[in-house]
Amino acid sequence: MAAVAVVGATGAVGQEMVTVLEERGFGVTDLRLLASERSDGRTLRAFGREHEVRPAEPGAFAGVDLALFSAGADVARALAPAARAAGALVIDNSSAFRLDPKCPLVIPELNGDTLGSHAGIIANPNCSTILLCMAVAPLHRAAGVARIVACSYQAVSGAGARAIEEMRRQEEADRAGRTPDCAFPAVIAHNVIPWVQAIDDDGHSTEETKVRDETRRILGLPDLPVGATCVRVPVWRAHAEAVHVALERPLSPADALALYEEAPGIRARRGDIPTPREVSGTDEVHVGRVRTDRAFQPGLALWCVMDQLRKGAALNAVQIAECALRN
Repeated sequence: MAAVAVVGATGAVGQEMVTVLEERGFGVTDLRLLASERSDGRTLRAFGREHEVRPAEPGAFAGVDLALFSAGADVARALAPAARAAGALVIDNSSAFRLDPKCPLVIPELNGDTLGSHAGIIANPNCSTILLCMAVAPLHRAAGVARIVACSYQAVSGAGARAIEEMRRQEEADRAGRTPDCAFPAVIAHNVIPWVQAIDDDGHSTEETKVRDETRRILGLPDLPVGATCVRVPVWRAHAEAVHVALERPLSPADALALYEEAPGIRARRGDIPTPREVSGTDEVHVGRVRTDRAFQPGLALWCVMDQLRKGAALNAVQIAECALRN
């Protein structure tokens, strides 16, 4: 039983965190929904009643046991230390602490044993990283991963509730023959954009760098070559990735599928292809089209899909909380 604060409660991930807490029967004795001043006074329904949204500020964490953050790195850096000082265990969904050696970066199915080293703050990985690591880790345990090349196809909901609304407005503008406004680098409706977050001087995006650095940390392979191209696609919900893995030892597609069938949190797809439309709202990482890679030998190619609001964010955070508080 715990008093729980959700920071960023009115955002897409924050609302999903509240839903997951309720669905999983998390023992919430006191739910505090926190957000920016823009949301002050709003109410959200959870656990059978309406809850008022309060301002996210240092004093809001008194008496809180667990603080789930999904409000961006700046907010996390400003408020997570205050929540920790008030006695709360902080689980942060932003990039603020992911590469901090004092903060475990955790996917419970893969490296939950690192939770014991936390100092009050635990980092939730990037959604694209969770998808990639869940798909690659069983192969690494069986045959050793030597190199990864991945392309992500990321739904607009990965950029938040405003991005969802932006694509909706753009589709309406297209139907009306108007020129759509856009906050993305290009119009996302009926389009794809190979640009997720900022681009550095070397031409790599922030998202692509996150995938490399976080994957290395989670798999415990600090020098692993990881190449990624992250693409925003006009899909409402659920990310997909095409992954090519160079292995140290041969592993057949049949053996890989057998590994996936035994791996927690993964649904192996034999004979059919997982797509974002039908994976939306599910909790598993779906893996299909497993085949021998034609560029990496030995190696495998595969296609994987995951609801990034659930396992890619809210569900993973709640699973971390369940493990940490249980231990």
